[in-house]
Amino acid sequence: MNEKQDEPIPADVEWTGRRVIGAAISVHRALGPGYKESIYVEALCIELNVREVKFEREKPITVMYRDRAIPGQRLDLLVGGALVVECKVVEAIAPLHTRQVTSYLRTLNLRLGFIFNFNVNVLMPDGFKRVVL
Repeated sequence: MNEKQDEPIPADVEWTGRRVIGAAISVHRALGPGYKESIYVEALCIELNVREVKFEREKPITVMYRDRAIPGQRLDLLVGGALVVECKVVEAIAPLHTRQVTSYLRTLNLRLGFIFNFNVNVLMPDGFKRVVL
C-alpha cells in the first residue's frame, strides 16, 4: 500500500458521502425498485441539487496506457470532485461492479466510491457497497 491508502478518508469526503447516502435513500423511498438505471441517476441528481451537493454527471475519464490516452469511460456521478458514485439496477452488486469502481478510483487518484443498486426492497444495506482504494 502507498502512504495515501494508509491515511483515513478525509472528513469532508466522509461528510459528502453521508449526504449522498441520504439522497439515495430518499430517491429509493420515493421510487422503490423497478425503474431503469437512468431514472434513478436523474432522480439522484435532482435530490443532490435540492441538497446543494456539487456533482458532475456522466463525467468522462481517460485511461492512460503506455503514455497514451484512451477515452471512452464515463462515471455516473463524481460528487464534490472526490467521491465516485455508480448507480445500478441489477439482481445483486457483483464483484465486477466493485472492480469497475476500483478502476475509476485508481484512474482518478481518489479513495472513495459508492455503488447503489436500486433494484432492492431496502437500499441500506442491501443495495449499497462502499469501495475504498
